[in-house]
Amino acid sequence: MKKIWTWRLRISLILVGASALTYALHYLIFRDLRHIFLYLIGDVAFMFINVLVVTLVIEQILARREKRALMKKLNMVIGTFFSDIGLELTKKFAVFVENADQLGRQLEFNARWQKKDFAQAMEVAKNFSYKARVSPETLRELRQILFQHRSFLIRLLENPNLLEHDRFTDLLWAVFHIMEELGMREESLEHLPEADYLHLAGDVKRAYSHIAIEWLAYAMHLKENYPFLFSLAARTNPFNQAPSAVVKE
Repeated sequence: MKKIWTWRLRISLILVGASALTYALHYLIFRDLRHIFLYLIGDVAFMFINVLVVTLVIEQILARREKRALMKKLNMVIGTFFSDIGLELTKKFAVFVENADQLGRQLEFNARWQKKDFAQAMEVAKNFSYKARVSPETLRELRQILFQHRSFLIRLLENPNLLEHDRFTDLLWAVFHIMEELGMREESLEHLPEADYLHLAGDVKRAYSHIAIEWLAYAMHLKENYPFLFSLAARTNPFNQAPSAVVKE
């Protein structure tokens, strides 16, 4: 840090010195201090407008452009998540949710959906009354899936850019919480108290809600930017009654 400030100080002193030398040369040639101060004050007055334009307008435009580029990269990461484990997790969570079919009917998007349709569906997924019930067998299957992909999930959390995407980060933490809960239970997951099964069901509901919302947001991104990828997402949508990559119509 000290080296950076030293380098900046040197550049600043060189620029100020060059400016002073130029003004001195101007005076030696024309002998007109009034002219020098006239334009100097005008330049200083314009500097405030220049700062305003650069900081409040240009920087905001560049920041928005940079954020859009970052979000595109993050959506690539999100797409990898769904390809690797997300879609499988969504189907597995649906096994726990007794009224998953009711939710699925409202989340079956297609090529006619617009941005407002996805936004409405995300609100449905957020406010849906999930009724989850767990069993030792289904919990063992879920734990196996999560631990098979543990390294992949950890690598996702190590991505510093994810700090810019709160919604996806919340999803990862919800999934990690379930994995930790299941990892600390007995191997069989049998004969747990009913209160513990209810607690785990609540964790599943939270994760299912997060993953449903994020899947819809990712599908909306594909619809707007990559129609050919959206076509596959619509056919393999885990909320469809019979998802299939095969084009039937």
